[in-house]
Amino acid sequence: MNVINQNFAPPPHLLNNRLSPSRNSTSPGCSQRNLRSPLADTRFPVVFSPPTMSGRKRKADDDGSSGGDDDRMSASPSGSPAVQTRPLPRHSTKRMRTNVSGRPLPLPRLLETLSADEMRSMLQQICERHPDIGHEVVTAAPRPSVQSTLEVLGKYESAFQSAFPFGGRPSSDYAYNRVRQQLVELLESLKDFTPHFLPPNESQAATSLTFLDGATDFIHRLPDWDTFQHNRHKQEAYEEMAKAWAVVFREAGKKAGGMQLSYGNWDQKITKHNEISGGRMQEAVNELRGSLNWMGSEGSNPAAGGPPDTMSVRQQLLNGTYGFGSPAQVGAW
Repeated sequence: MNVINQNFAPPPHLLNNRLSPSRNSTSPGCSQRNLRSPLADTRFPVVFSPPTMSGRKRKADDDGSSGGDDDRMSASPSGSPAVQTRPLPRHSTKRMRTNVSGRPLPLPRLLETLSADEMRSMLQQICERHPDIGHEVVTAAPRPSVQSTLEVLGKYESAFQSAFPFGGRPSSDYAYNRVRQQLVELLESLKDFTPHFLPPNESQAATSLTFLDGATDFIHRLPDWDTFQHNRHKQEAYEEMAKAWAVVFREAGKKAGGMQLSYGNWDQKITKHNEISGGRMQEAVNELRGSLNWMGSEGSNPAAGGPPDTMSVRQQLLNGTYGFGSPAQVGAW
């Protein structure tokens, strides 16, 4: 039996491995016992079991070497490959420059900050210093309309009405002294705007008469002051306005026999203005009568002993009755 065990005993483990008993033992005696051949003791069979891995991990300085294989063996493998994270999109915001320095505003931005009065004052000063620029502005500026001009006059009238003191009579001397400056500004603006709408600067009689109709109403709304001398402003304004009406009537009567004056009921309007002004617009009324011959004394009061005045040829043409009622001639012309 011993012979069988000796013949089939496994050979001793002589390979140098890190799990070899020779590497795990530290004392010389233990090393000699492990290296003794199993044939020396034949009393007990020697059975070798497969080597088990030691629970202690090998350190890099156990065998004095720091190779790359030992480092890879001591490191635990990762569970899954790393997932590359996509960077979030950054907001493309415009960052201010750090080297900011003061500078004046561009011309368009500067003009945006100016009010209408500041713009008007600045432009007027530039035109006064440079007459050529003023002429260019007058040429390039659009013509003022009747509505826009009356709106400007309305602003002057509002300033005049706001200047009146509270309480008391609005026609007193105290009230006149309080509003005298605003009154003069209103009448001066009226005096400056009126020639713009007169011929030959304005060729359309309807446009001129429309402005004069609205401008005359501003004079009607002026108060009659208690002191006679204070009313001279209003009387002078009526005289100048009557002359303006007369100029328009005279020039319109020269064109197409005054047909432009036959529309708009201007005869009734000028008559009403004359009544409100106390007869101060009589010059304009007389000019209209002379231009159209509608309101003259010849039409209503025929000459004594003469035949009644028939309808004029111009009026027959306007009514479409020209030629009716006259006998037709027969024979040679």
